[in-house]
Amino acid sequence: MQRSAVRTSLPKASDRYALGKSGLQVSPICLGITTRETVKAAFDAGINFFFISNDLHWSLYAPLMAGVNDLLESGVRRDDIVICGVSYLSEPIFAYLQFNELLAAMPRLERVDVLLAGAAELGDFLPRYRSLHKARAEQLWQCRGIGASFHDRVAARVGICSDLIDIAYIRYNPGHPGAEEDLFPYIPTNRACLMYNFKSTSAYITESVFKRLQLTPDYRQPRITDSYRFALMRPEMDGLLVSPQTPQQVAELVRALELGPISANKARYMKNLWLLATGQASIESM
Repeated sequence: MQRSAVRTSLPKASDRYALGKSGLQVSPICLGITTRETVKAAFDAGINFFFISNDLHWSLYAPLMAGVNDLLESGVRRDDIVICGVSYLSEPIFAYLQFNELLAAMPRLERVDVLLAGAAELGDFLPRYRSLHKARAEQLWQCRGIGASFHDRVAARVGICSDLIDIAYIRYNPGHPGAEEDLFPYIPTNRACLMYNFKSTSAYITESVFKRLQLTPDYRQPRITDSYRFALMRPEMDGLLVSPQTPQQVAELVRALELGPISANKARYMKNLWLLATGQASIESM
């Protein structure tokens, strides 16, 4: 997949990307923790990619699992959705238990399309990668893709730049822009591995915090959808893991993507606003 140096438009929710070398086609939006009724709205908007963690986070993902079951019971073909099963257990042999439990809880799934090592670190990434690679080779759970989510950006570089995995999830937002220095410059333009963002909105400045800052009228509170546009303005970012809680929020996300990336000036503003809100800067120093 060749990427341009500058992103001038954003993907649509109904677009499809090749998921690494797996042969799967996924939407640039991946649905995570959400509500049951939001799953159908997301699917109707073109989203076919679902992220399910079934260990300590099981209860958080129960509504998503119920919503996916609803889709399948309504007649949606299994091939029309892609399920990413996630295990945060770093010991490879125990990680397998999580994928078994997912299929046991959702028998209509029949398979787990993508196996993901959650929160991979530099010290455990390669053993976990080898375990998932072996599972795919043996066609366990009929999986076709493997990936990892990273807080450790050095580990992310290993996985992404070597195309060891089909998809990587990383964190990039106005409060955590470190990927600009220690990840993005190293990403080859011809990689096969997709890169999706998570925690896009974790640096969002709420209305109460914005009011507490007592800024002049020249300052404007960014919209929560600006956080998505901030992450996707980088051409290295292929998609987003998102958690809308209502069908309306899905519609707002779809409309935000149509607006295109935010400007470089607004990106700087959002970073500076976060520094102000967290006491890391003052108005005089900006």
